[in-house]
Amino acid sequence: MNQSLVILGSQWGDEGKGKIVDLLTEKVDYVIRYQGGHNAGHTLVVDGKKTALHLIPSGILRPHVRCVIGNGVVLSPEALTQEIRMLEERDHSVIDRLHVSTNCPLILRVHVALDQAREAARGNAKIGTTGRGIGPAYEDKASRRGLRVADTADPASFSEKVRELMEYHNFILTKWYRTKPVDVESMIEETLDAVSYFGTAVCDTVDLIHRCRRDGKIMLFEGAQGSLLDIDHGTYPFVTSSNTTAGGVATGSGLGPRHIGSILGVTKAYATRVGSGPMPTELFDDVGKHLAVKGQEVGTTTGRGRRCGWFDAVAVRHAIEVNSMSGICLTKLDVLDGLSEVKMCVAYELPGGHVVDYLPSGDEYLNARPVYETLSGWGETTFGMTSLDEMPKAAKEYVRRLSRIVGAPIDIVSTGPDREQTIVISTPFGVD
Repeated sequence: MNQSLVILGSQWGDEGKGKIVDLLTEKVDYVIRYQGGHNAGHTLVVDGKKTALHLIPSGILRPHVRCVIGNGVVLSPEALTQEIRMLEERDHSVIDRLHVSTNCPLILRVHVALDQAREAARGNAKIGTTGRGIGPAYEDKASRRGLRVADTADPASFSEKVRELMEYHNFILTKWYRTKPVDVESMIEETLDAVSYFGTAVCDTVDLIHRCRRDGKIMLFEGAQGSLLDIDHGTYPFVTSSNTTAGGVATGSGLGPRHIGSILGVTKAYATRVGSGPMPTELFDDVGKHLAVKGQEVGTTTGRGRRCGWFDAVAVRHAIEVNSMSGICLTKLDVLDGLSEVKMCVAYELPGGHVVDYLPSGDEYLNARPVYETLSGWGETTFGMTSLDEMPKAAKEYVRRLSRIVGAPIDIVSTGPDREQTIVISTPFGVD
């Protein structure tokens, strides 16, 4: 049996991946993050207590689980240190169960300054980034001028590399964006201080992962953001800077594609999106307000309100195909409780009246109109249910119809934020 499972989002992020990772880690040995940075946010609710994570994998709340931050993650040492301290204050052991790749690219304070200056310069054309330096850090990585965690092992050499890098970045900040330069020496000091806090966790994570594979350890790979924010397969240019799809597992962790087992896509029962970009099913009426209020749709990382709309089966089917998803976990079904009817988008109408059932590119997608299928709503609550037999008939039909349209089985249905508020239909690698 292949001992690896990938859990990733099939929409624009915020699907509830953190809860599902936490749920399935009861019999997991390692949880591994493979892309993104602290622009991601996972909110976990265990026994009614909320914990918000941004960098550390969601398995950290299980005392037996070891967590890995892979080479594909751009790492803010300051953000990681703050998160470790937050968890330690809540009596969770962290550093002795954490492994950080030596090859993680570093997010420095200058990357944050560049990110924010660039968004401000775009004005109304801004992409809607979190302003946390993710894009500029990935740019430095791609241009081969970036620095990695391993570089901090020699403080003198690291300092010289930073000073050389900053000649370029401060020139851009002051001459192009007409803003203040970043103080180089204080940035070097704060970076080295932060890395020293978790220095014992730094290691060769590729070697670690393959030793775990050979030893038969169960590994869960946790995605950040969602498939529709993938730099190659998402709604470009309104995307993140990394590969959020399943291909990112291999490049961001070092686990070869043939060693990947099941791929579970986490999918909201409706659609949400933070920031700019196309979202054909977005609602501006009372139903949209209902979804936003009942779903508590505020970004874990940004604090921004999420745009809400009906379920987009075309977009999710695209995610299922590019990820080769083996199953779906449907979350927040209870948010649809009480609506007289529910809709799902089954196709797009493009300018000129042409109807398509695939994801168009560029301006075509910005101007796409949803083609809806309407189903009966249900008055009874599904909140907290743990069995399909309890579910209202109309709710069960919505779940069945959604599964047929997207072309993937529904393995899990989440009926509330807590770990226990879940209907498990199929069980990945024997998790009950």
